[in-house]
Amino acid sequence: MIEVKDLTKIYTNFPAVDSVSFSVEDDKVYGLLGPNGAGKSTIMNIITGYISATSGTVTIDGIDILEEPEKAKKNIGYLPEIPPVYPDMTPNEYLRFAAQLKGIKKEKRKERLEYAIEATGLENMRNRLIKNLSKGYRQRVGLAQAIIADPKVVILDEPTVGLDPIQIIEIRDLIKELGKNRTVILSSHIMQEISAVCDRLLILSHGKLIANDTPDNLMRMMYGQNSLSLTIKGTRAAVSSAIAPIDGIIKTDFLRSENGNECKVIIDCEPEKDLREAIFYAMSDAKLPILHMSEINMSLEDIFIELTGNK
Repeated sequence: MIEVKDLTKIYTNFPAVDSVSFSVEDDKVYGLLGPNGAGKSTIMNIITGYISATSGTVTIDGIDILEEPEKAKKNIGYLPEIPPVYPDMTPNEYLRFAAQLKGIKKEKRKERLEYAIEATGLENMRNRLIKNLSKGYRQRVGLAQAIIADPKVVILDEPTVGLDPIQIIEIRDLIKELGKNRTVILSSHIMQEISAVCDRLLILSHGKLIANDTPDNLMRMMYGQNSLSLTIKGTRAAVSSAIAPIDGIIKTDFLRSENGNECKVIIDCEPEKDLREAIFYAMSDAKLPILHMSEINMSLEDIFIELTGNK
């Protein structure tokens, strides 16, 4: 759906985006992550046609955004961080206005307006002035204008900033629903939000794309191997002897334990090998009770810090 190739944007000799390339597939939700100044907003502004690139290309459904901007923009719905709504209009009035601006044919406008109202849960607010709506409902109005023309791509910049927990959950549910039949690109600093709704992550740092993968694959890649944390009743020597014959163990690290009768150990295993059962039977045969066993996984916050150095 979206092809970004060797995209570069230079501001006064400073590369805000530096030779970035990636593809975005249909009907998936992509998370665009990166610290402040990483290039997220610049990339979104280039994709949506708000600014031009210094070099490189962006195509939306095969249409070059720079060569045929009007045609390409018909495939895009965009919600900036601050929704572009008119406070003295009602949602009905505003969405009629948005439908005209987006060139929706007159005979289709009512149908598209009703779709946008229903999809964003604005039925009971459609005739209230936007200035009297909560921030969550103003976000919904912004989302409604982004989807009213039935775009193939929806781009959302920090869509839940400033919302309360209930509003955040509601907007996340809307985003997941949108991703079922269109492509969504979501920029956010909230890791829980990204992990809750995104199928794939694009992580930027200093204008460069440093990761492009699913959250699960990134977790496996960053940790490097499967790792288990165990607390075992027994001595270090006994535990070492019991696990020595197990095939697939890369490394064992014994940690300090406050209880002299217990042994805490981190076991790094070969990728794709699940050694929990083998370890269980080995400890059982050696009469060494396992008091605790758990997998060690990196969180998205850990991955973000590790990749970007953004501590």
